Formats: sequence, C-alpha cells, structure tokens
Amino acid sequence: MTSERHIRHTWAPERPITIAAGTPPGGGLDRVAHALAGVITEARLLDVPVNVVNIPGDGARRVWAEVDRYVGDAHLVSISSPNLTTDHLVGLAVFDHSRYVPIATLVTEYIAFAVRADSALRTGADLLHRLAADPGNVTVALSTALGNPNHIAFAKLTRHAGGDINAPRIRVFDTALDAVVDVVEGHAELSAVTAASVVKELEAGRVRLLAISAPLRLPAPFAAVPTWTEQSVDCVIGAWRGITGPSGIDAPQITFWERLLAGVVRDHRWQAALARHCWSPMHLDGPSLHAYLVQEGAQMRALLDELGLLQPKHDQP
Repeated sequence: MTSERHIRHTWAPERPITIAAGTPPGGGLDRVAHALAGVITEARLLDVPVNVVNIPGDGARRVWAEVDRYVGDAHLVSISSPNLTTDHLVGLAVFDHSRYVPIATLVTEYIAFAVRADSALRTGADLLHRLAADPGNVTVALSTALGNPNHIAFAKLTRHAGGDINAPRIRVFDTALDAVVDVVEGHAELSAVTAASVVKELEAGRVRLLAISAPLRLPAPFAAVPTWTEQSVDCVIGAWRGITGPSGIDAPQITFWERLLAGVVRDHRWQAALARHCWSPMHLDGPSLHAYLVQEGAQMRALLDELGLLQPKHDQP
C-alpha cells in the first residue's frame, strides 16, 4: 500500500511550458495559443517561460502526434476544438477526446459566411436561393476538416434551402486565413470560417459578409452583419477552443492547469483578447467540461447522421 508521503498532491512545471497549435501562425488555434501565452507571461502567472509551437497539417490533426510524445507529462498541452469529436465521427481520425485529457474550454468562435466584395450574392437569401436552385455550382472554402462545425453550418443552410447537401464543391484548408484568400482570389464563391479570420479582408474591403452563425449579432467590426436567425434560418453553431493535455497526466497536473487557466480568464488582458478577436467566453473545466463533451458528442453524432455525413461505423452511440 502506497504511503501518504509518496502521494503527489501538487505539481509545478520544472522547465518551459509548450502550447501546441495545429494551425499555422495567424490561424484560429494559433490565435488562442498566442493570446493564452501572452496573458500567462504578461501577468507573470508562471515562473517558467511559455512557448507556442505550430504543428499544422492534416486538417490540424498532425499536432496530436506531438502530444502523443508527452504521455504523462503536462509540460506540453494543445489547443483543442470540436474537431476531435467530428473528425472521429466522419472517419478522418481513429481517435477522439477520450485518447487525451481535456482540461478546459476557453472561448467559442462563431462562423462567418464571406463572399468577395463584388459577388452577385448580396444577402443570405441570395445564397439560400442558389443552394436551392443550383447547389452543384456553389463552391465553399472552409477549414480545417470536413464534418467540423464550419461544414455542419454550411450543410444546415443547404438543407434549409432544400438543396442536396452533398452537391456543393468544398475546398478544405489547414487554416481559415487561406480559405478566405481562396474567396478573394475567386477560386471559391464563399467561405465558412470563424469570424475573426475574416477581419483583415473585411476591413480591406475585399470581402462582404452575408451572415454569422451566432445567437446574437457580434460587436464591431461585425455589428452590421445579420445572424442567420434574423434571416429565419436555424443555424446557430460555433467552434470552441480549449486546452487538452496528453494521456496519462495525473490529478495534480490537471489541477495545476485548471487553476492556471482560471487565473487567465479572470485577467483583464484575457478580456481584452476576447474583445479583440470577437470571441465569446466559454470557460468550462472539471465535471462540467466532461458533461459538456458527452452532450456535444451526442449532438454532433445526431447532426452528422441527419446531414448524411456520419460514417456507418459511428451510427450507434
């Protein structure tokens, strides 16, 4: 029987911390990683350095091979998203959240539907008409994988319009920034990406937004952009960003990260990052997080099944 004095009750990092992001610099996961590292460093919440490493590729799945190298070691964590669930359900990955240790969610990003500034699509209604009449001639750019919240949101629009959800041409990129550029360059007619990813091109006047999948309008620079709900479409869906640790980390390591992240979300610098990136706060950890992931998994399974995107081997809970 293990004696009490051999049980570890606390943990603190002994060398630099690494936050891994599965998108290139400037991508959605990268933005969260750098915002998090910035607050930790500027608020002096740790006594060791905090580094961000980008491991893009394979639809943001390549990063998890690096996480697998740190079994039992909480010196590296990764920015996570619903893709860990949806990639598994559509057959793009053989693993999901259960392979790792979800520690906390931090924010939700809602999805913006952008077209070129000179596009014939002027409103959400114009897009719905096209998806009803000729969905096969609609090309959409999104990131980072088929079946993720961006894809689900677009599929919901196509279904609402009465079109074949498998008819539109879909171009998938490892970062939302490239998906938006694809629209600007005229390769795709629209993009469905997280709202913060379109800000640069929106402010430059190169794209126009048809709608955002938020429950309510977002603040500037999106204050004039209607939600899909305002346009009588049931399409409220976002993509959360959180922190996930390697498998095998123990309770003291998890507690360390939970307390650190709780300190981050209380800091005024984090509040400023929320406003700057138009993120919606979503801080969950512990039992609340695990309950949410179970609920989300069931919801995603049902949505993907309803939309015809669920792989047959995942058609049962």
